[in-house]
Amino acid sequence: MTPPDGWELVEGPRIRREFRFPDFVTAFGFMASCALVAERMDHHPNWSNAYGTVTVELWSHDVAAVTERDMLLAEAMNRLATGVGE
Repeated sequence: MTPPDGWELVEGPRIRREFRFPDFVTAFGFMASCALVAERMDHHPNWSNAYGTVTVELWSHDVAAVTERDMLLAEAMNRLATGVGE
């Protein structure tokens, strides 16, 4: 399974991406938008925010692997980031 654009497969296995935005408010708005999608999917990211940077790791905890659900959430996050700061 190949991660979506901008994402990398890392040890765990997990997929990871760092999103950069012009400021904290924009980064936080991105996270709020992603949270709504993640909640609808019942699939929640591991993430952190430092000013304009949001670092995300996705994997399916129940199977300790990267699954199609992770790929779908990553693609949704990519769409939400388009035009905002990426």
